[in-house]
Amino acid sequence: RRLLLGGNGKIVGPLLVRELIWARYFPEESIGDDQILDVEETIDLYLELRNLIPKHNKVNESELNEWIYHLMASDLEDRLNPTPQKEAMISYIFRKLKKIVTIRDDTEETRDIQVFIAIRKAFAKEDLPFLRYALFNQYFGRLNSDNLRETAEKFSEGKKIIEEQLNYPGRFKIFEFVKRQIPPFLILEDVLEKYNSGSRELIHAPEEFANIITETCSARYTNISSKVRRAIIRSIIFILLSKSFLALTVEGTYDRLVYGHILWGVIAINIAIPVGMMIFVSFFIRAPGKDNTERIIDRINSLLFDETPDLGRSLSFSHKPRAKTLLDTIFSIVWLGTYLLSFGAMVYILSRLNFNFVSQTFFIFFFALITFLSYRINQAANIYTVREKTRLLTPFIDFFFMPIARVGRYLAEGVRQINVFIFVLDMLIEAPLKGIIAIFEQWFSFLHSKREDLA
Repeated sequence: RRLLLGGNGKIVGPLLVRELIWARYFPEESIGDDQILDVEETIDLYLELRNLIPKHNKVNESELNEWIYHLMASDLEDRLNPTPQKEAMISYIFRKLKKIVTIRDDTEETRDIQVFIAIRKAFAKEDLPFLRYALFNQYFGRLNSDNLRETAEKFSEGKKIIEEQLNYPGRFKIFEFVKRQIPPFLILEDVLEKYNSGSRELIHAPEEFANIITETCSARYTNISSKVRRAIIRSIIFILLSKSFLALTVEGTYDRLVYGHILWGVIAINIAIPVGMMIFVSFFIRAPGKDNTERIIDRINSLLFDETPDLGRSLSFSHKPRAKTLLDTIFSIVWLGTYLLSFGAMVYILSRLNFNFVSQTFFIFFFALITFLSYRINQAANIYTVREKTRLLTPFIDFFFMPIARVGRYLAEGVRQINVFIFVLDMLIEAPLKGIIAIFEQWFSFLHSKREDLA
C-alpha cells in the first residue's frame, strides 16, 4: 500500500516500522535506528532491482511486481526477525532426510532442492513468498549492491528454475513423506532451545532426557489442543455468520421471487447442518497420547546416537509418468465415480428435502468447505503425531470424503484469491486510522516536549 502511493525506502521504511510496532509485531523501542536504516536500504535495493530487470529480461509486469513484493517482504522479515536457530535446525533436518529420499529418474541436485523445499514448508511453515525468497538466495545469494546488476541480468533464468522446482511433479509425494518425519525434530528443537548450553549434558543422561522430552511433548499437546479448540470455534462462528447472512439474503430473496414466501424450514436446515457437522467433527479431533510420546523418544534417541537413524520407511519413487495400463484407467474411472457418488448422494438427499437449486448450491459449497477445514484442523492437531500404520477407517474416509475435501480446498483457495475486500478495507479504513494514530502520536510527542520545558 505504501509503495503503491509512491515513495522510496526513506519515505516508506520508518512508516512501515511504525505500523509493525502499532500492530504489536515488535515491542515499543525494540527496533533501533540502524535497523530502520537497513529497512530503508533493503526497500530501495528491491525497487532498483525492479527497475533494472525489464532492461535485461522480458517479464510480465504483474508477475514481476508479485515477485519483487514477495522477495522484499520476506527479506525485511528476515532482517527484522532473524531466526538463526530455526535455520540451523532446517540444515540439520536436511542432512538427515536427504539420505532417505531417492528419485530414481532424476538428479541428486533436484532431490536435494525438493527435500529443502519440503522441510521449509513442513517444519518452518513457509508459504510461497518465503519459499521463493529461500530459493532466490540459494540461486543468486542474498541481494546486495554487489550482486544487484548480475541478479537483474539473470533474473528470468533464475525465476524459471525456481518456478520449475516449486512446481516439480513429485513435490507432493516428497512433502507428505517429509511432513511425517517432522514431529521428533519439532520436539528436539524445543528441548535444545530451552536448555541451550546444558543440552549436551542432558542428552547423555538418558532417563532425565526422556523425562524432559515427555514434559515437552505434554506441553505441546496441551498447546495444540487449545489451538485446535480455537480453530474449531472460529470455524463454527465463520460458518454460522456467513451461512446465516447468505441464507437470509440470497436464499430468502430467491424464495420470495419464486415461491412468494421464505422457506424457513429449508433455511433452518441449511444453517443447522453445516454448523452441527463442524461441532460433530470436533469430537473426533484429538491431540496425541503417551504412545506417541514413546515413539518420539525412540526417534530422537535414534537421531542423536545411531549412525543411520531409524526414521521408518525411506522414500524411493520415479517422478516421470509411466505408460498407463488398463488398471490405471479403471482406477481413474473409479476416482471420478467417487465424485459423482459423493456429490450425487448430496443432491439426491437435498432434493428429497425440497431444497431448490440455490439452497443446494450453498449447502454443497459450505459442506465442501467444512470438510476441507476439518481436514486442515485435524492435520494441525496431529502435527506432533508419529504415525507408523494407516488407520483402519482411513481408506473408507479417503474414498467418500477426499473428493469433497479436494473441492473444498479449491473453493477455499478461490475465496482467498478474492482479496479486493481486504484491499478496500486497508485503503479506506486501516490507512486513515493509522494516519490518525500517527497524528495523535506526534501530538503526544509535542506535549511531552512542552512538559520537558517546564523542568
